[in-house]
Amino acid sequence: MSKKYAIGVDYGTESGRAVLVDLSDGTEVADHVTPYPHNVIDEKLPVSGIKLEYDWALQHPQDYIDVLTQSVPAVMKASGVDPADVIGLGIDFTACTMLPIDQQGQPLCFNPALTSNPHSWVKLWKHHAAQDEANLINEIAESRGEAFLPRYGGKISSEWMIAKIWQIVNEAPDIYEQTDRFLEAADWVVSQMTGQADIVRNSCTAGYKSIWHKKDGYPSKEFFKALDPRLENLTETKLRGDVVPLGTKAGELTAAMAQLMGLHAGTAVAVGNVDAHAAVPGVGVVIPGKLVMAMGTSICHMLLGTEERQVEGMCGVVEDGIIPGYLGYEAGQSAVGDIFAWYVEQGVPAYVQAAAEQEGVNVHEWLERLASAYKPGETGLLALDWWNGNRSVLVDTELNGVILGYSLLTKPEEIYRTLLEATAFGTRKIVDAFHSNGVEVQELYACGGLPQKNRLLMQIYADVTNREIKIADSKQTPALGAAMFGAVAAGASSGGYDSIVDAAQRMARVRKETFKPIAENVAVYEKLYQEYSKLHDYFGRGENDVMKQLRSIREEARH
Repeated sequence: MSKKYAIGVDYGTESGRAVLVDLSDGTEVADHVTPYPHNVIDEKLPVSGIKLEYDWALQHPQDYIDVLTQSVPAVMKASGVDPADVIGLGIDFTACTMLPIDQQGQPLCFNPALTSNPHSWVKLWKHHAAQDEANLINEIAESRGEAFLPRYGGKISSEWMIAKIWQIVNEAPDIYEQTDRFLEAADWVVSQMTGQADIVRNSCTAGYKSIWHKKDGYPSKEFFKALDPRLENLTETKLRGDVVPLGTKAGELTAAMAQLMGLHAGTAVAVGNVDAHAAVPGVGVVIPGKLVMAMGTSICHMLLGTEERQVEGMCGVVEDGIIPGYLGYEAGQSAVGDIFAWYVEQGVPAYVQAAAEQEGVNVHEWLERLASAYKPGETGLLALDWWNGNRSVLVDTELNGVILGYSLLTKPEEIYRTLLEATAFGTRKIVDAFHSNGVEVQELYACGGLPQKNRLLMQIYADVTNREIKIADSKQTPALGAAMFGAVAAGASSGGYDSIVDAAQRMARVRKETFKPIAENVAVYEKLYQEYSKLHDYFGRGENDVMKQLRSIREEARH
């Protein structure tokens, strides 16, 4: 019997990646990346050139289809695998990345009459322009005593579905009226592959990003009416569609899409998933107590539990949200790798660039090497990691970064190390929030680009959290997890698996080397963390609103 394979397609912020995976042991046979031609649209719209307001982040849905028609054929060609042996396909996506579609299932921005309206486009996960709506959602939900609010740490984010929809209602009511459904991009791409007329929604994005609950469903019509009478029937009209667990077979690849992708029609397609959540089975985590950190431009922290508990600042606790049969907790930091990249691109002096180039290394590597020579606390610096706001535990996109302790002797590598430490302190806040609310965190797992590249960063995280960290062996863990779910959609009878637990046991791998906390480092970082916590609460819990005042003054100056 020939080997069987599945394809995982990982949709990131700037590109999409397809990975062909051997189902017998998880070997990644081939991978291919397709950069999005339109990248992140945050300054002006394509074609019309209409300027976007601050905090907008859009994308072009055609870029997502291009990933399927370029990267999937590329991995098939590179591998030489017979398309008949590819039995399943799964995708993961950034979220909440949402788009309005018409009755034919096509994005409104494809309509020439609507393309110049920014609200007809995909709103990317980091679109923060719905903050006013998010604030009102939280205020009204709290005043009404809505049961859902504690499941999300007490605050709904401006990044999520309902806030983004309400922004459209307020700013472009005509777009709202012409929208047949609002979909997560993951669900839309799946519908394009399967030709679904009755589009299904996955339990992950519905639960974490659209306030859906397995037992209770969406919040009541009364709640939505209290937000805005125009939203009263939202969930049964523009959010309609069955919500199904991860690993469910959404349908089969249509003949038209199969031809474009170099696969066979009838290949099983799993429902969509969130990129970070797909990584959990990708590192073999299918039981509670193990916190998985998907580390890249931001970090998503995921943890399994057996009972629902209230934890401050969670992005959500969702039954079947990560692994069917468990409650999945999600928290996150909205900028991590982005902060390091910002400093390298905008903050380092020219001599650093020149020195790195002379040594034949990139600036990150150069800074990491020099920063590694410092002991914890030796820089005399401390930072708050809020360059893109705070997702957990404060859930406030209007917060900004801080660095304390500069002197005329401060070196670039000291600043770099301090930024690494700041993000570790942010993760420690999240770990402490879980642990203090009865959701155990015994060890950490890390996946994504950062753990593969930056050893200093991972040692700092181990020291700051005082926990051992295991690193994914795969460099494309979300795509591996997505492929696993594709194999589950196909089922054991076709050469796949009947559960994600079975798939993870055979296909997931972690490296033998781990990062263990160093006792003397732990002691110093505990002192620094206490100071971080004071700053965190001083600027983040309302005692000093200078960050928001500065934003307000800036907006006045710009207008």
